[in-house]
Amino acid sequence: MFRTALRNVLAHKARLLMTVLAVMLGVAFVSGTLVFTNTISDAYQKSSAKGFDQVDVAIQPESQADQGDTVGKDPKLTQPLLDKAAKVPGAASAIGVVNGFTAIADKDGKLIGGGFQSQGGNYWGDKDPRYPLTSGHAPKGTDEVAIDSETAKRAGYKVGDTVRLSVDGPVLTPTVTGIFTTDDGNVAAGGSLALFDTKTAQQLFDSVGSYDEIDVKAAAGTSQTALRNALDDVVPKDTASTTTGKQLADDQATMISSAMSGMKTGLLVFAGIALFVGTFIIANTFTMLVAQRTKELALMRAVGASRRQVTRSVLIEAFVVGAVAAVAGLAAGIGIGAGMRSLMGTLGATVPDGPLVISPGTIGTALLVGILITMLAAWLPGRRAAKIPPVAAMSSVHAKATTKSLVVRNTLGALFSAAGVAVVLYATTMDGSDGQAPMGLGAVLLIIGVFVLTPLLSRPLIAAAAPVLRVFGVSGKLARQNSVRNPRRTAATASALMIGLTLITGMTVMAGSLQKSIDKMASSAIKADYVVSMANGNALSPDVAKKLAGVDGVTDTSSLRDAPSRIDQRTEYLTGVNGGSITKLTDLTIADGAFKVGGTQVVVDKDTAKSHHWTAGSHFTVSYEDGKKEELSVAGVYEGNQMISGIIVDNATLSPHETGTASDLQVMVKTAGGASDAAKDKLEKALGDNPAIQVQDKKDISDGIAQMFTLMLNMLYGLLAMAVIVAVLGVINTLAMSVFERSQEIGMLRAIGLDRKGIKRMVRLESLVISLFGGVLGIGLGVFFGWAAGELLGTKMSTYELVLPWGRMGVFLLLAATVGVLAALWPARRAARLNMLTAIKSE
Repeated sequence: MFRTALRNVLAHKARLLMTVLAVMLGVAFVSGTLVFTNTISDAYQKSSAKGFDQVDVAIQPESQADQGDTVGKDPKLTQPLLDKAAKVPGAASAIGVVNGFTAIADKDGKLIGGGFQSQGGNYWGDKDPRYPLTSGHAPKGTDEVAIDSETAKRAGYKVGDTVRLSVDGPVLTPTVTGIFTTDDGNVAAGGSLALFDTKTAQQLFDSVGSYDEIDVKAAAGTSQTALRNALDDVVPKDTASTTTGKQLADDQATMISSAMSGMKTGLLVFAGIALFVGTFIIANTFTMLVAQRTKELALMRAVGASRRQVTRSVLIEAFVVGAVAAVAGLAAGIGIGAGMRSLMGTLGATVPDGPLVISPGTIGTALLVGILITMLAAWLPGRRAAKIPPVAAMSSVHAKATTKSLVVRNTLGALFSAAGVAVVLYATTMDGSDGQAPMGLGAVLLIIGVFVLTPLLSRPLIAAAAPVLRVFGVSGKLARQNSVRNPRRTAATASALMIGLTLITGMTVMAGSLQKSIDKMASSAIKADYVVSMANGNALSPDVAKKLAGVDGVTDTSSLRDAPSRIDQRTEYLTGVNGGSITKLTDLTIADGAFKVGGTQVVVDKDTAKSHHWTAGSHFTVSYEDGKKEELSVAGVYEGNQMISGIIVDNATLSPHETGTASDLQVMVKTAGGASDAAKDKLEKALGDNPAIQVQDKKDISDGIAQMFTLMLNMLYGLLAMAVIVAVLGVINTLAMSVFERSQEIGMLRAIGLDRKGIKRMVRLESLVISLFGGVLGIGLGVFFGWAAGELLGTKMSTYELVLPWGRMGVFLLLAATVGVLAALWPARRAARLNMLTAIKSE
């Protein structure tokens, strides 16, 4: 039986090629994802580990948040503590670390790096061991700065150049006095690092006379653990803690691994979709192979082969096919992983140097996935093959599905579909986060139900195409009959395409609806002409609001400021605004009371009011950041949204209680003439054309969100293209085998007068009908899932509105038709070239 199985594999090379390709693509995607994420993760981990070479023990502030009835910020580390740390037994040296956001502009005034990756810090003394200088000297004073070599190379800076940069708003123009190398992971990822002398850095980053961290280097012969124990004796337990350099490196490696796991999971989901689609093709292929060898298998039973042996022979074939496909997929996946890494560099994302990582786990996963998926898909056809009675050896016609089996199948499909629809509809009545799991379960049940029902659905849907097919005469009529001749095969082929288009359509519906909802939110909630914020989402200096208020033509401004507080024994963030201008800059719907902000009067969004059982007129006690308490009254309750929510209080009330330097999240601006290019230029010039600050009108906000959604959708389309490619292979595979099965029939059609063009047209129309059938099902399911997911989002977003992208759905249907036409090219050509006499004699 083993030799027979191998002979069958070798005897049907062309038939099994498509199956090998389907499995190979899925395995290549899985192994490529693992190679890529492991390589990037390993490179970052090694790079970050180098960054801790100069740190044996780090002293860090202990978080003070949420302690007692007050809200405190993390304490700073003082100079006396640094001096003590440097003198403990076993310590060779100690360095005080200061850091914060610093945006560097290139020579065209554009921000370098990815915003959050733009960092600043202090250069310790004349020679900082953390940052070896490649040219120039250490920065001294407020007019000097050192920058990393990668940033200098990208922007074309050299020692002696003047560079424009920003720390918290105002533009600085120091001279580059030094260029250094660093193993900082942010720089390796394409960010930038600017270093000032320690005193200047402390002033710029609100750390005058203190540090964010103290790094201690051990003397020769002293272990990190021994040094840490010695430091524990001098470090105050309530305000600071100690961590070894090894622990820091391990924690960083865990963080990198965790960050990469999200990307890995996302990519593997799409790889799984490709494999899932491929499973239909494999099962379809083996079903047809078994059907074509009915006589052979029946003869094997007649000469003594048991059912188990027949099943085993089919599974051996699947094992061989899966093994070949897995090895080929692994090789292709290694190439994909290397290509994706190179692509990141092409797209401007810098990755630390490192070797391509091909772990034993990747190899094992690729082989296991390829072989296991193929054997599982072939198991059911193998069981069917074993049930072929020996008497079937007298006829080449395989027994068709019985009426009972079709009734059972349709009943199960109807039950699964009804359960899926019911669960999805129930999930839409739940709160957003609570409804996610039920909706996922309902979606799975519905897809399974539709797949099981697809043979039943194929007849009426394909029959609907009959009027169009009649235009093509005999070829069209034959194509329709061939499409419904074997409903199970048609269903399996169409289902592969259906799944891909379901996902694509559902995501497109959701993205378009979200875009519309956010546009609506921006236009309805904000009256301001412009919103000014930092490019990286960090806080703005209060000087920005003052400068904007003084610009000619500006009529109203209000900064939005977040400040922690304690209310009812829990932390709540207060949103500080300009109470006199906020009603002219926003248009929030009032649900209860009036929108009055000033003195002790505040307004609260509905969710916060509900959680505290507040209504208009309620009073509550707040404990501010400085520990002082005050009684506030709720003047009104408003409808919050993703842009503005929380407890809104006047900045005049809030500011006296803030510790440290106040900072704003954004500033809203209204101008006399409304939004215009001239007004925008005037605001940008007033801020010194700062690369770190963005001035956006409503259209800019909307375009930024649209760009994000477009990028996300394009990535998803690219990933889902793998599933569509696999589906194309499935259609080609089905048609090729169908042509082989109908060789005698095609020969007879040729003999009675149907020419080669007619044969080609028949096969192409059959392919087109099957593909459009899968496309219609996929788009229909995608719209339903997009609507259902939108209902969940609507519980969290009051402006959510369903948008059906008719144009894109038309494109998807056209894509399905294109798949059908392309997939039929080779099978149609093969059918037309059959020798009619040879075909008539075939069995």
